[in-house]
Amino acid sequence: MKDNKMSIAILGSTGSVGKQSVEIAKFHGYSVDLLTASSSVNEMEHQARELMPRVCVMTNEAAANELKCRLSDTDIKVYGGEKSAISAIEESCAKTAVNAVSGFAGLSPAIACAKSGKRIAMSNKEAIVTAYKFLKNEIEKNGAELIPVDSEHSAIFQCLQGRQGNDIKRIILTSSGGPFKGKKREELKNITVDDALAHPTWKMGAKITVDSASLMNKGFEVIEAVRLFNVEPSQVKVVVHPQSIMHSAVEYNDNSVIAQMGAPDMRTCIQYAITYPNRTTSLAKPLDFAALRQLTFDDPDMDAFSLLGLAYYAIIEDGVIPAVLNAADEVAVKYFLERKIGFVDVFEIVSKTVREYKNIKNPSLEDIINADREARKITLEHINKM
Repeated sequence: MKDNKMSIAILGSTGSVGKQSVEIAKFHGYSVDLLTASSSVNEMEHQARELMPRVCVMTNEAAANELKCRLSDTDIKVYGGEKSAISAIEESCAKTAVNAVSGFAGLSPAIACAKSGKRIAMSNKEAIVTAYKFLKNEIEKNGAELIPVDSEHSAIFQCLQGRQGNDIKRIILTSSGGPFKGKKREELKNITVDDALAHPTWKMGAKITVDSASLMNKGFEVIEAVRLFNVEPSQVKVVVHPQSIMHSAVEYNDNSVIAQMGAPDMRTCIQYAITYPNRTTSLAKPLDFAALRQLTFDDPDMDAFSLLGLAYYAIIEDGVIPAVLNAADEVAVKYFLERKIGFVDVFEIVSKTVREYKNIKNPSLEDIINADREARKITLEHINKM
């Protein structure tokens, strides 16, 4: 099924979600107006030649110059730098943008999409965790739209269709439990980078895979759920579900639970965000219920995986604390991936930074940006003292 009239932009196209978005665009024959990435020139050149977008932007200037030389035989415009990326987003004719930019760096592209009235197929969780109020204001002001791409929040969004004003009792947020499900805190001390990157279900980028192993990613998703669906933290229940077939569920006030299920494949969520409210042929495999045998559910161990509890603390405190949590985690995970600190060190360092930080309860966007910057410095100081 081809939809040649659909025009999209893919932001962060060389990352895991970005690459899967490219697959979807090729499969459905979508026109891609804009691709952005940081510095992966080889991958970007390959994508550009396959999709022939109007514009490519590399936020790394040197990478942009190299890409411009490589694509000199095409009509594709190539620009460099973060400001160019924002300008290209605002000027793009695409009505839908997949925001697959990773980290806090995804906030500015999200706001640019909102200001230009686009539908944002939102994979970047950091913008929602740190500054959703400001993003939401721009969405409402400019007639933009945000559809979540995370499998869990996509599932919740789908379960809320046809809600018709009925009250939500609870959101059931599922977690695979990661590769260390069942391990106690002592057992986590000897975890290596390779161990942490061996996720049993999902194929993702290195940072989010480590976050999934520590359950920090699930903590961020708790904060996202509170923000996106306007519920209290106490209404978000995390349930460990290793099979990753039930992607999340909503429990209504009559105790009925509506769940969304499917094969663990991010392409389903990306595609739904692009085509909503319509559904179309998918690259994902259909479920074979007879082959499933069983689906299991359990409570998370919040003593061993304390970052999940820290996320609840962060959203209850709110203000700049969720931004501090995100910044501290980005720095600590980077140093873990570089094999400079241990896996459990990530838990302890992030917790120190978050619990020591003086909150600003009603922050401006500038306060949040400053808190992000300061938290990174504080986290690095904790690492250097080890």
